[in-house]
Amino acid sequence: MTAPIQMLPDHVINKIAAGEVIERPASVMKELVENAIDAGATQVDVEVVQGGMQLIAISDNGSGMSRDNALLSIERHATSKIRTAEEVEAVTTLGFRGEALSSISAVSRFTLITRPATELSGTEIHVSGGKLQDVLDAGCPPGTRFEIRNLFFNVPARRKFLRTEATELAQIRQLFAVYALAHPKTGLTFISDGREVYNLPGGSTLADRIVALYSPAFLSHLRPIDFKTNSVSVTGFAGLPQTGRKDRSDQYVFINGRPASAPIIYHALNEAYHAVLARGRYPSAFLFIETPSSMVDVNVHPAKKEVRFRHPNEVRDAVVAAVQKALVLEAPAAEPLEPVFQFDTPRPAPQPQHQPDLPIRPAEMKSRNTPSVAAETAKPIVPASGNKAPWKWCRVLGQAGGLYVVLETEDGVVLMDPQAAH
Repeated sequence: MTAPIQMLPDHVINKIAAGEVIERPASVMKELVENAIDAGATQVDVEVVQGGMQLIAISDNGSGMSRDNALLSIERHATSKIRTAEEVEAVTTLGFRGEALSSISAVSRFTLITRPATELSGTEIHVSGGKLQDVLDAGCPPGTRFEIRNLFFNVPARRKFLRTEATELAQIRQLFAVYALAHPKTGLTFISDGREVYNLPGGSTLADRIVALYSPAFLSHLRPIDFKTNSVSVTGFAGLPQTGRKDRSDQYVFINGRPASAPIIYHALNEAYHAVLARGRYPSAFLFIETPSSMVDVNVHPAKKEVRFRHPNEVRDAVVAAVQKALVLEAPAAEPLEPVFQFDTPRPAPQPQHQPDLPIRPAEMKSRNTPSVAAETAKPIVPASGNKAPWKWCRVLGQAGGLYVVLETEDGVVLMDPQAAH
């Protein structure tokens, strides 16, 4: 016999909702850092213990909350970000649904300490498994501090599926880097098990953050992007082909300031690099895309991980053009050299210096940190295929990455693998 339909109690509803928003410790950090940034914080401090499974603490110097607002903040669908359905279509804050704090407090031992600068004392709230425990006065600086302990203590099935401490910590570090790149003007620190991992000062630039998270050498293999159309702006950095990796872990996409995944952007990157990067390799990219908020749907995924564009082809074309423009480098004039291969037909008459911007298809470089001469100094040309020499004449210009010989032919500049030529 079918069981009767009945309303679920609030604590069950909250656990179900928490499962949609809070997947792992990194999800908690994401929501709380976004709250801090939305609150206007210029400094955000992140601390975790045991990969966030024992403790996740986020402190900020943002606007803080009054006692009434603090108590409302842990209720479901309570938010200061929107008031009407129409505002969802044009939301500019990172958070807006009013689900995060309610979801987090439903599956953890939750502490909130907060004070607005206009009040002399603050408020301290304790919640355990969705049940309010204490509301106290607190002496604290302006801003907000969250302490999340024993995540999923009351949902053992969910806790059982967490990965190892090292894996969860790696997820948190990766997400911390995302927000550090997205908000270089905001100071950020990250402490794990009492050890300071990052201390990133505020007032920085994107280039400063890339150097801090990667290295100066890595930055030297990136090219700045600055491209605009009537409705799309693309800025940031695009990696030279030798930054290619076997995954997209060095590809960051920010849409109207929001870290997001957009398949159309990844397709655009593939298109922009398809002729200069081997299949299965993904270049580094730090893309900041700005477009009217009415042209973007950020309400696609429960955790706001994915966005959709009203005119995706326009955005894709802008990204392709922006990246290709950034990677076009003028080749220096070469000293005249005698041809190293001479065939029966005479050398063609001199042509104008302009060469068509066609791409080289180099094989995969051995090291992602080895600069490619061809990629950095020559306008690339697609080499012809075949077992016989495809050119009437050619001459050596130099080497690329210690692996390839750079040749000038009547068709332009090509790369030759000396071993494959034997």
